[in-house]
Amino acid sequence: MQTDAPDERRLHPWSWLFVLLQQLKQFIFPLVALVVFGARRSSGDGDVWASLAPVIGIIVLVVLAILQYFTYRYTIGRDGLTVREGLLHRSRREIPFSRIHNVVVHQSLLHRMFGVAEVRLESAGGQKPEAQMRVLGLHDALALENLVRHQAHGTAAHEAPGTTDAAHPADTTLLSLSTREVIKLGLISNRGMIVVAAGFGAAWQILPEKMIEQFFRQGAKQAYGYAEQLHLGWLAGAASVVALVILALGLVRALSVVLALLQFHGFRLTEDARRLMVERGLLARLRTSVARRRIQAWTVHEGVLHRVFRRRSLRIDTAVAEKAGQQDTRALKDVAPVASPDACDALIRHLLPHVQWPREDWQPVEDSARWRLLLPSLALLVPVTALAAWHVGHWAWLGLAWFAFAAYAAHRQAQRMGWALDNHVVAVRSGWWSRYWRFAEIDKLQALRLSRSPLDHACGTGTLWLDTAGASGIAAPLCLRFVRFEEAAIVYDRLRDTLAARRLTW
Repeated sequence: MQTDAPDERRLHPWSWLFVLLQQLKQFIFPLVALVVFGARRSSGDGDVWASLAPVIGIIVLVVLAILQYFTYRYTIGRDGLTVREGLLHRSRREIPFSRIHNVVVHQSLLHRMFGVAEVRLESAGGQKPEAQMRVLGLHDALALENLVRHQAHGTAAHEAPGTTDAAHPADTTLLSLSTREVIKLGLISNRGMIVVAAGFGAAWQILPEKMIEQFFRQGAKQAYGYAEQLHLGWLAGAASVVALVILALGLVRALSVVLALLQFHGFRLTEDARRLMVERGLLARLRTSVARRRIQAWTVHEGVLHRVFRRRSLRIDTAVAEKAGQQDTRALKDVAPVASPDACDALIRHLLPHVQWPREDWQPVEDSARWRLLLPSLALLVPVTALAAWHVGHWAWLGLAWFAFAAYAAHRQAQRMGWALDNHVVAVRSGWWSRYWRFAEIDKLQALRLSRSPLDHACGTGTLWLDTAGASGIAAPLCLRFVRFEEAAIVYDRLRDTLAARRLTW
């Protein structure tokens, strides 16, 4: 029997169990279908094999999980990792330390019970991580994370997991959130509303439409009948409806607080010479790190509730692998989920010492932005109001009063819009009700696009789109809007020449 090479390592002995659980999550619906339809068939035809099909499926998954444990091996070299896996179809993957952009150490509640962790090594681009080790012992996982962090640039001596290196300086804590701050984050965020909306969407897709309609009709009838029994006047009825709405909003906000505590409890942002690391989570603990040079863009957000609590949030875009159309909740995105404006500004100045922040040299947009920002509201408000007036009556035309607020909001947003550019960074700001500041280092820009719509031609303006790696489709765009076309062309030429003369910083 062939023995393992002395430098080859296996996963934790309990890794097969976690692989099995992951496979069961993927095949849970087919297995349930086998159980349901197999039971019906066995009760009607006496077919024993139909009832045994789910058991056979689970046995196959167990065998595959155990085979993965015996066939998955990794070797730690001086310059990278070597991963071997597969029995019939074998593969060998060489992963240089310099290619690893992000290290994720994840511990669910079950992981913590067994003293193990899942390790993911991610790079820029691609559709999956460079390596996903499910699972390692916690001590080995942390040692591997520490090794990758300090050898990503080839500056540290070779060391194997399980050893310590006193030459590495201790990490510096940049930000830590108390339980009180995390509760504020829950009150500010809309995580509860997102979960409720996702639940309604899932129910609408899974349950029959008639069942959903019947549920709402019966609920409305019961509520109406209960209100009639109380013999409430119109004023008391209106107050009851308002109270129910406030109660529902309060429950959703309480759910947001619970979700924030589960996700961000014990949040701590630290740094070493080249990397940032975040540790967070109440039941499931997550440690994720990213090289500072892999940060592509920065976003500071301030909503209405942020201003109430005098807080902001700071997020980053990183060049790591993500599945198309999906947002990885384990990736390091939130540098400061909630913090005071001064703390956010101090973090930016510390991490980007060559960048002036906050800025005072914001360039305004063209005056035509005021009525152009109003056009979408006008195009929607007029036909909706006309349709309502046709069905309800002339009183519906009072809905046009919303036009005054929309005009005021467009005016205030146009006042706040602006852009700034120097030799190091390009920045934009926008929003009035919900404000954001977004900027990127010029060295991180990957594409420039100068476009003009028919309205731009009429108003003599243009839009300059700036693209960076890792940009999310739901994030605020990094673009200069409503800028005089001649000025936008000058900025375009300046950035193009600058990028052509510099090497892309990846």
